[in-house]
Formats: sequence, C-alpha cells, structure tokens
Amino acid sequence: MASARSGCPINAAVEAFGDSWTLLVLRDVMFGNRRYFRELLAGSEEGIASNILADRLKRLVNSGLLTREDAGPGRRAAYRLTEASIQLVPVFALLGEWGLRHRPTSRRLRVRAELLVAGGPELWQEFMAELRTIHLGEPAPERDGPGVMERLAEAYAAAR
Repeated sequence: MASARSGCPINAAVEAFGDSWTLLVLRDVMFGNRRYFRELLAGSEEGIASNILADRLKRLVNSGLLTREDAGPGRRAAYRLTEASIQLVPVFALLGEWGLRHRPTSRRLRVRAELLVAGGPELWQEFMAELRTIHLGEPAPERDGPGVMERLAEAYAAAR
C-alpha cells in the first residue's frame, strides 16, 4: 500500500477509493454480489470499460479493499471484500441518501438506497454481518425472516 500524500484522514480515504469507478466497482461487489471480472463488466450499469475495470480491481486489491483468489488453470479469479471495505457500508448508505436528496435518479436504481436509508444503522450492521459471512467466511448471523441481501434484491426486482 502506497503512503498517502498527507496525514489527513479525508485525503487518505480519497486516495484509497476516491474516483467514481473505484466506488462503483466496490458497490457492485458489495450490493450486486458480483465477484468475477466478467460479472462486473457485464453487470456494470454505467458501462465500465474492461481496461478501467482491470485497473480498478488491481488498485482495490493493492489498497487492501478487495482480495483476489488466485485462479488455477481454467478457473476465473474471484474477488472478495475485506473487512475494510465492508466497513464502508455506512459510507455507501450516506452517499446514496445524499444522491436521493440532491441528484436525479431512476426508480429502479434508487430502491436499494431508499431501503438502506429507511433501515438506518441497524440495517447497515446486519448487512455488514451478512457480507462478513459471504466474503470472510464468518458464521451466519441469526435472524428472523429474509436477510438484507435478499431484501435488497427483492426491492430491486420489484422496481424493474
């Protein structure tokens, strides 16, 4: 991991994930459960180019926000969130809330942000626990009813 230009925490964060493509790749791994290069490329709502995606994945691995499971012959490399990137859930929720309030959005793409805003920190913690199970192999949390990933997917599908 390269050292930051300054000791400012905001600068350090911006240097780690400050460009839009980096945040969108993390979003797609986190909320879309896309873990392979081709899934990320094909599922990109914004149409990321393959060279940009390859660069951002490399940067995210180098900065400790993703891990890359080395693929054997004939296998695809899988990407996983790290604890550092899982802890960005509240940041994504707040960015989404800001976008809902201050930018034009489409109904289909705003439903997940609305769900995160409505659920607040309690839902964010539940979602982070689910992500830890999926990406870090931690035991699944006990819950009554559908998990956050399932609720996010249902909300997205219903808005289509």
